[in-house]
Amino acid sequence: MRILIGLVAAAALTLAGCQTQNAYTGESETSNTTRGAIFGALGGAAIGALTNTSSGKQAARNALIGAGVGALAGGAVGYYMDEQEAKLRNRLRNAGVSVTRVGNNIILNMASDVLFDLGSDRLKPEFNEPLRAVSLVLEEYEKTIIEVSGHTDTTGSREFNQSLSERRAGAVANHLVNFGVLPQRIIVQGFGETRLAVPTGDNVNEPRNRRVELQISPFTGA
Repeated sequence: MRILIGLVAAAALTLAGCQTQNAYTGESETSNTTRGAIFGALGGAAIGALTNTSSGKQAARNALIGAGVGALAGGAVGYYMDEQEAKLRNRLRNAGVSVTRVGNNIILNMASDVLFDLGSDRLKPEFNEPLRAVSLVLEEYEKTIIEVSGHTDTTGSREFNQSLSERRAGAVANHLVNFGVLPQRIIVQGFGETRLAVPTGDNVNEPRNRRVELQISPFTGA
């Protein structure tokens, strides 16, 4: 299942009206509690279920246009993604998150064993700071769409693995929103055991299949 996290007008007004002042910077900001409450009110994920990734991206583009975020074009795309990649690599050094560049897309790979206990969708507290670091960069570079994809190994039933992959992807997306990333930009996907990173059959390779990936792609007009 692929889900676009939408932000309805009422939620946007609520965010605007619930500003607090950061004690360190003096700047106004929306509290994590408020963001979390609004995200939970939207079901932890969804305004609309989408049938495929391409339609999900188009819906995200439409939402960003509606939010007044301008699209990237021409040579600005590569430069924008270069800068974002460099900042992500700097902030995520030794954080247990791999950063890979594929064309103009950036892929962050987080092992589920690092994020969650076995069979759980509750994020480990120690991974709050890496996700906060990711969120800070994503906030700075707002002209991107973020696909959060959950993946499992083949142990357990396919139904359980599918549900677990969706719930884990949703948990990561929830934290990104709590840390300030606009929900309009996020697409949540669960693939269960359908997209294995490595062949299975032994306990050595299985952990590599348990992961959550963030694909960050530029927001362009097409």
